[in-house]
Parts: sequence; structure tokens; C-alpha cells
Amino acid sequence: MEDVNGIAEAINTFGFPIVLCVGLGYFIYYVWWFIGEKIDPELETMHMALIRVIDQTRMLDQDMIRLQQKVNVVLEYKERQKVIKEAKQKEALATLQSEVQTDER
Repeated sequence: MEDVNGIAEAINTFGFPIVLCVGLGYFIYYVWWFIGEKIDPELETMHMALIRVIDQTRMLDQDMIRLQQKVNVVLEYKERQKVIKEAKQKEALATLQSEVQTDER
């Protein structure tokens, strides 16, 4: 109740616009202080965490590129082995056919 009487007395003494400007000035100061003391340090820590996440994402991206290259090499190697195997089978078949033709004569 004392605060209300003090505010009413200040309004009676200085006028409503002056008391309102002082109250608004205090509100602006409090918001400025709160941002400087509470929010800025947290933003800095979040900024550092974001940088760490970005770095980790880049490293994962590079790892994915290297892994994809390795998979491509393995697939190419398998394809070459398949072609070599088919060529050997064709060569064996051709040899077998020539032996059969030689035996028939």
C-alpha cells in the first residue's frame, strides 16, 4: 500500500507525464541491463555451440564423400571381376567347343 501512496504522491507532485517517463526510462534501463547481463552471454555460448555443430557437419560431409568414393571403387572392382569372370567363361566355352569339334572329325 505504501508503494501506491508513493506513486500517487509522485504523480501529485510532478505530474503524470513526468512519472510515466521516469517509469518508462527505468523499464528501458532494465531491459537493456537484462539483455546485457543474461542474454548476451547465453548467445555467445550458443554461437560457439553452433560453430562446433557446423564443424562436425562439415567433417561428416567429408567422411560421407570419402565413404562414397570407397563404395564406388568397390562397385567398380566388382564389375571388373564380373567382366573378367564372364570373359574366362567364354574362353573356356570356346576351348571346349573347339575340342568337341576336333573330336568329331
